[in-house]
Amino acid sequence: MNASTHSTLPGPLMIDIAGTQLTPVERERLRHPLVGGLILFARNYASPTQLRALTAEIHALRDSLLIAIDHEGGRVQRCREGFTCLPPMRSLGEIWEKSPPEALTQSRALGYTLAAELCACGVDFSFTPVLDLDYGRSSVIGDRAFHRRPEVVIALAGALIEGLKQGGMGSCGKHFPGHGWVEADSHLALPVDERSLDALQEDLRPYRELPLDAVMPAHVIYRQVDAEHTACFSRKWHDYLRQNIGFDGVVFSDDLSMQGASVVGDVLARVEAAHTAGCDMLLLCNAPDAVERVLTEWQGQADPARSARIGRLFRSERAL
Repeated sequence: MNASTHSTLPGPLMIDIAGTQLTPVERERLRHPLVGGLILFARNYASPTQLRALTAEIHALRDSLLIAIDHEGGRVQRCREGFTCLPPMRSLGEIWEKSPPEALTQSRALGYTLAAELCACGVDFSFTPVLDLDYGRSSVIGDRAFHRRPEVVIALAGALIEGLKQGGMGSCGKHFPGHGWVEADSHLALPVDERSLDALQEDLRPYRELPLDAVMPAHVIYRQVDAEHTACFSRKWHDYLRQNIGFDGVVFSDDLSMQGASVVGDVLARVEAAHTAGCDMLLLCNAPDAVERVLTEWQGQADPARSARIGRLFRSERAL
């Protein structure tokens, strides 16, 4: 790679595109200095060949763009035809009940397959694993969670993370500090968790004990910790993550176009609030008009320290 492609730091925004190829407007947006990443959805995928061509064009456009995807397995697998069909994480928890060693072996293999197949197509990073505890209350989490018991979640997610690393990819724990207790779907509503910080310690154990490269906070209000802000927008929760837990990786916002993010106002208020609270990279998805407004009106900029953290997430052969 030539030096000029590395001269631009990854910006703090991660945006999306409409289809399987870039449009002229999208190419212009991806060149904007505020943009540091692109998240892919199922609509952006047709085949491994098409995906490789798309990611190659994106990397050629700007080498400092992180290409990410939600590719967990089960309901949340964006690339299907031509990819291994990955089971939901709950299935690994069910195997654990019969044979913990077998569950760990399968979780490690699943992580490797997930990472290796995506990396072979030019994707840098997947937002996985889900670390929420399976309380049986949250339909949006549901079988995306490994297990109810935190020690099992830690063991299985740890094996998955080992597999991801072997396949060339980092990990992103979500949804900090825990989305499994609330019933409302934060894509559609604003969930409120009434539990105390002491009661949340079980949910927090995976974040304390796993070697995570990134964390995604929840669009959930934990009323007894911060009654005004969701974890994504809460300086209290970001400080807790950094100072109490000691996390030094990348913090991604969840999608700022979700209903759970509406508590702080319009899109400019959401971007500013998430960035000020401590999110290193801000996801803005399925809202092209909002992206255009942010790129035109927001006064944010790339920060060297945050950009350096983001740079650690690139696949090793693409390390900035």
